[in-house]
Amino acid sequence: MLLDPSTRLFFPSLCQRFQSLIWLCLDADLTKSAVFHAERYFALDPTNHDSRHLYAIALLREGQTYSALGLVTSAEDDCCTGCLEIKSRCCTVLGRYRHAREALETTLHDSNYMNSAFSATRAAHAFPEEAALRCRAGNMALKGNLSDKASKSYREALSSNPYLWEAFEGLCSLGTMPEIDELFPPKTLPVRKASQNEAASKSKPTLTEVGFSTPDNGGGNLFKTWKPEGQAQAIRIGLPQGPRDSLATNESSLYPVENSFQQFQLPNLKNTRLQQVHAPHQNHASRPLSSADEAGPMPKRLRSTSHQAEVIKSKSSKLNSDNPSKKARARPALLFANIFSSSGRRSQHAAPSRNANAPGKGNIQSNVPTLAPRRSTRLLSGTGAKQPHPLQKHAPARERRRQASKTRTISAESDKDDDVFSGGDTNRLPSPPPLSLSPHPEAPKNTWTAAQEQQAQEEYENELAEYYIYDLIRRFARATRALAIYDCQKCLNELNQLPKFHQNTPWVLAMVGRAHFEQQDYSSAERAFIALRELEPYRLWDMEVYSTLLWHLQKTVDLSYLAQELLNINPKSPQAWIAIGNLFSLQKEKTQALSCFRRAAQLDSTCAYAYTLSGHESIDEDLDKAINFFQSALRTDPRHYNAWYGLGTCYLRMSKVRLAEYHYRKALEIHSRSAVLMGCVGMAVERRGEREGALELFDRAVRLAPENALVRYRRAKILVSMRKYGPAIQDLEELRMMTPEESNVVFQLAKVYRLIGDEVKSAQMLAVARDISPKSANKIKKLLETVKDEFGDDKMEEG
Repeated sequence: MLLDPSTRLFFPSLCQRFQSLIWLCLDADLTKSAVFHAERYFALDPTNHDSRHLYAIALLREGQTYSALGLVTSAEDDCCTGCLEIKSRCCTVLGRYRHAREALETTLHDSNYMNSAFSATRAAHAFPEEAALRCRAGNMALKGNLSDKASKSYREALSSNPYLWEAFEGLCSLGTMPEIDELFPPKTLPVRKASQNEAASKSKPTLTEVGFSTPDNGGGNLFKTWKPEGQAQAIRIGLPQGPRDSLATNESSLYPVENSFQQFQLPNLKNTRLQQVHAPHQNHASRPLSSADEAGPMPKRLRSTSHQAEVIKSKSSKLNSDNPSKKARARPALLFANIFSSSGRRSQHAAPSRNANAPGKGNIQSNVPTLAPRRSTRLLSGTGAKQPHPLQKHAPARERRRQASKTRTISAESDKDDDVFSGGDTNRLPSPPPLSLSPHPEAPKNTWTAAQEQQAQEEYENELAEYYIYDLIRRFARATRALAIYDCQKCLNELNQLPKFHQNTPWVLAMVGRAHFEQQDYSSAERAFIALRELEPYRLWDMEVYSTLLWHLQKTVDLSYLAQELLNINPKSPQAWIAIGNLFSLQKEKTQALSCFRRAAQLDSTCAYAYTLSGHESIDEDLDKAINFFQSALRTDPRHYNAWYGLGTCYLRMSKVRLAEYHYRKALEIHSRSAVLMGCVGMAVERRGEREGALELFDRAVRLAPENALVRYRRAKILVSMRKYGPAIQDLEELRMMTPEESNVVFQLAKVYRLIGDEVKSAQMLAVARDISPKSANKIKKLLETVKDEFGDDKMEEG
C-alpha cells in the first residue's frame, strides 16, 4: 500500500471519515464536492479499492462517465468484483448493454464476492442535512443571477459544514469570498487523552493530608497477606518498574545545592514540589518519600532508637567478622548512605540505613524508602506496633547482604529525604494523624480499563483524521481563493506546499495549468495540461481553457486531435464544441467557428466562455452582434473579465473612449494583475489626451509583466508621441531581441532612428524589415517620402 507516512497511525479512521463525507455529499446531490473529496481519498492510497470505487461512483454521478469507466478498467489485473459492478453501471449509461451484462455475470459467478465499503451498511436519511440544502439553494440562486442570496446561502452552509466544497467554490465564483481564517478558523492539533496514572506521572505529584507526596500505585500486592521467607524476600527486593524506576532521577530536585552528587539532578526539573511540601503542611509529621509500589502512609517513628541501633550494630559486626569479604561488601552501603545524611544526624542514621533490610528487626523504623522494610513492618504490625515477627527472626545473613547491596541508592535517597522533610530533629516531630495509618484512601485508583484505553485511542485517531481533512481543506481553499482573485503566483505557491501525492492529482494539475494560462506563461500551462491528460485522458473539465491555449500557441494539429477526442468522449459537452470552434477560428473559418460556439451555448446556457468566444469572432465583422454576445456572457457570469475586455474593445473601435475606459477598468478590477488589461486602460486614457496618466499605467504594466511584448510596444509608442526617443529606442531594442521576426517592431525602430536623425541605422532597420516582411514595401516607400512624421496607427499583432 502506498500510504502517506504521516497518516499511517490513523489511516483506518481517515478512511472511515472520507467514506462518510463522500456519501453525505452523494446523498445530498452535491456531486462536485463528492468528486473533490473522493479524489483526495484516492490520492492517499491508489491501490485501495474502496477509494477507487467511491471515486468512480462520484465521477459517474457527476456525468464524467468515461472517466469513471477508465478508472475501474485501467488495471484489469487488479480489477475486483466491485470494479466490475461499477463498470456495468457506466456501460449502461453509455448504452453498451452487452458489456454491462458481461460485467454483471462475472460478478455473480465470483465465489469470493464481498461487499466493499461503498456497498456496506451505512446510515441513510430521508432528507439531507440543513447545510447541504443551503448549499443547493446557493447553487440555484447563482444560476438565477441572485448573487446576494447565493452568497448568504453559501456562507450559512459553510458555517454549518465546512466540508461542502461546492459552497466555497460558489463564493469564489461570486467574488465575495472572505479570508480563509474567517471561513475556516484554524484548529489546534488534537492531543491524546491520558489515563490517571499517565496524567499523574506527567504532572506534579499530589500531596496527602499529612503533606507527603503520593506516588503512583505500583502494584496490586499492597494489601495482600504476608508470605514467609522466599516469597516475602522476592517482593521486598524487587524495584518498581515504570517511569519512577530510580528516585535519583525523579526526586533529585529535593537535594540541596551543596550536595556533592549534583550530577544526578535532572536539568529540567523545578523545585516546585519542595515548596508545596513545606508551605501548607509544615505542622505534620515527616517521613521519607513513598515508593512507587506503596502508596500508604508510614507508621510513626519511635522517639528514641539509640539503644536499638547499638544492638543492631553489635549483631551486624558479629556476623560480618566471620568473613572479611562479606564485611567489605557490606561496607559500601553504609558509606553511600552516610554521604547523603546531614552532619548533625550522621551517627543517628548510619545504623538504621545499613540494617534496614534485616528480617529479624522488623520493629525498627528504617530511613530507606524501599518496598521491603515498610511493607513488612506495616503488614506484620497491623496497628503499627513494633513487635518482631517470629518468621523473620532466623533469616540467613546472605539475605541481609543481598538487600543491602540492592538498596544502596534508595538508602541514600532516604536519608536525604529525612533531612528535607523533618528539618533535623525527629524527636520533636508530632505523630501523624490516625488517618495516615489507614491504607491511603485518598490515593487515586487505576480505574483505566483496557476498554477505556482502546476507546481513548480510537477517539484520538478520529480527531487526527478530522484534523487532517480540515487542514487539507484549508490548504486547497487558500489556493482556490488566490486563483479566483487571479493572484496566480500565490496560487502556485500554495499548491506547491501540498503533499506530493496530492500535487499529482487532476484537480491540482488543472489549477496549475489555469494559473500559468492567466499569467500568459503558455509553455508551462501546456506542460501542466499534458500531464493532466496523461493522468485522466477522458477528462472534460477545463478542456475549453486547454483548447484556447493551443489556439494561442498556434498548434493546429494538437488542437484538432483534442477536438476529436473530446467529441468522441461526449458529443453533448460544451467543452468539445468550444475546442472545435477554436480549431475553425485558428483556420480563419469564422462562420463555422461561430456555429460551434453557439452550439456550446445551447448545450450549456451557463457557459459564459462560449458567448465570449462568439463575441471575439464577431468583433471584426459586426460590432453590434459582438456587443450582444459579450453582454450575454456577463449576464451569465458578471465576473467574466474577458467579456468586459471585449466590450471595451468594441467601444474603443466605435470611438466611444469613455465607455471603453469604463469597461476596461471593470475588467481590471476583476483581474488586477493583468498587464494586458492595464495597458488597455492606458491606451484608452491616452485617447482622451492624458499622456502622463497613460504612461504611468504603461509603466505599471511593464513592471507587472516585463516579458509582455504587446505592453512594451504600446509604451514605446506613447514615449515616441511624447518625444522621449531614448527610452522608446531602448524598449524597441529589447522587443527586437524578444521577437526578432516581428516586422512591426523593426519598422517602428526605423521610424524612431529617422526621427532622431540617424539615417544610417534607419536605413539598416528598413532593410531588415523588408527582408522579414516583403509585403511592407509600400510602408517603407511611404516612410522614405516623409520627413520626421509621427507614428501612424500601425499596431503590433498579438502573439
